[in-house]
Amino acid sequence: MHTSNTLSRKETWRLLALVGAGLAILNATFQGDGAPLVASIALCGIVFAVAFSLIRWLGPAFIKAGLKGKDMAKPSRPEIPETMGAVCAVVYLMSLIMFIPFAFYKDIVAATSGGGNRDVVIESQHIENGRFLHRFPHGKLASYLSGLLSLQSVVILGIGDDLFDIRWRHKVLIPAFSAIPMLIVYFVDFGVTQVVVPVPLQPYLGDIVDLGWLYYMYMAAVSIFCPNAINMLAGINGIEVAQSLVIAIQLLFNDAMYLAPMTPYPHPATDSHLLSIYFLLPFIGVSTALLFHNWCSWAIRTAISLEWCLPWLASLGISAKLLPLGCWTLLSRSGRAPPSPLIDTSLRLLHTLRLVRITQDENGRITESSNLTLLNLWLVWMGPMREDQLAWHMVAVQTVCGMIGLFVRHRLALLVFHHDNREFGFIA
Repeated sequence: MHTSNTLSRKETWRLLALVGAGLAILNATFQGDGAPLVASIALCGIVFAVAFSLIRWLGPAFIKAGLKGKDMAKPSRPEIPETMGAVCAVVYLMSLIMFIPFAFYKDIVAATSGGGNRDVVIESQHIENGRFLHRFPHGKLASYLSGLLSLQSVVILGIGDDLFDIRWRHKVLIPAFSAIPMLIVYFVDFGVTQVVVPVPLQPYLGDIVDLGWLYYMYMAAVSIFCPNAINMLAGINGIEVAQSLVIAIQLLFNDAMYLAPMTPYPHPATDSHLLSIYFLLPFIGVSTALLFHNWCSWAIRTAISLEWCLPWLASLGISAKLLPLGCWTLLSRSGRAPPSPLIDTSLRLLHTLRLVRITQDENGRITESSNLTLLNLWLVWMGPMREDQLAWHMVAVQTVCGMIGLFVRHRLALLVFHHDNREFGFIA
């Protein structure tokens, strides 16, 4: 168990070596047209080292500030720092800000006659045209900054939730407000609200249907579902960040499928997927650092999710939350009224279907029931297990669901659509 707030000598040298290598790679990318993808990979290693160190160093400060709790999954219930996800979130946001010059290095140098081209003689007509500033990809920069702004909003609201314990019915809609910057930029720069109709429905609806404002409602709904899906799976140490990390890695794999040589170059969707990769790589770095400290047998816990609208319905956020949190809910005891007939019948049916586990007294009255969460459902199916075993099982389930999602997206979808958008000819 990591209870020390300092890094060991071995950890220090390893992290310094990682940061040094990353900085050397970043410096090398300031040549020619730049190499933003390589720079993003290097930044992933740097933010891992920074987040790993800060989590270790700031734990006692968080406890002193009252941001602490007891690890209810341990027999001794040790006191541990909470809200450490905020540390990783800040490191993540700072890394995205620092990455802006690397992401647009080629455009800054080549399109604006700035940076390394300051010694170039500029004609008067070029000055009047703003040094070719009209060639700079302002739309790409707006998309990047809107994503960054949405992330900052999520982090602020998430930290506020941790500090003030906002109720579920109030915070469930919070991510929708954070999605507004991205929705506005999408409306201004793209505004495409048409969707391709599945082949079996095309005789009735046509090839394309324009959803109009419903398309934006859908994107807002996705932004609400995804962060809350992560939180709804919570219950054991490490499961939230591990789930986010698995989804991020699988999204990274999906984005890589649109890059050369896996897809003909230049592909119309390449820039969009590169932008996604630039957001994902630092996220993977800070999440891995958090997971090292947040795993089930270690003494750090995160109280917020770093998840930011990862559009995977396979994120397993299917917890019904019909009963209070905890492994078991006490439904009746001596002197208390038994459950209502509707709840009693429903729980017995769910017990018969092996979806919950109930206990009864000598009179056959239900006294306790396992909660309707995915974690408890897995325990009902698989039987009792240690916290670390349950965490590994959930990571495996998430991984399998993500792989199924990729298969459905790029293979099974061809049963109801003519093309996969990875096919160059279809998009072009």
